[in-house]
Amino acid sequence: MAKIKIAQNPTFAAVVQVPRIGAEPAPVEFQFRYMDRVALSAMFDRWNKARDAWAARAQKEGATWEDVTTGEIALQAEQLGDIVTGWDLEDEFSAEAITDLVRTCTGAPKAVVDAFQAAYNPARLGN
Repeated sequence: MAKIKIAQNPTFAAVVQVPRIGAEPAPVEFQFRYMDRVALSAMFDRWNKARDAWAARAQKEGATWEDVTTGEIALQAEQLGDIVTGWDLEDEFSAEAITDLVRTCTGAPKAVVDAFQAAYNPARLGN
């Protein structure tokens, strides 16, 4: 029987089908930061609070579509920055490039977060 360490690798890779406007989704390998269950739950709590706070501000009188979109881009870029440590794109990985990805590929944030979460699902099977 193979022996493994209890500790997980600090990063892991997963292929994300990145949506492209007017084209088929493109498979791109992303490197993700591993988090244990407590760190993962704390991150999701933080994301939920940030989303709720932004939704409350966006609903205030006078918020424009541009304001709402700009806030959503900032929130999604922060989320991807929390989980992504690298990628196999022509663009060099950086905080600015993450924001560019979120700004120009509207479906990318959901696809990346979904791939990150899906990587944890096989580990939960049978629990």
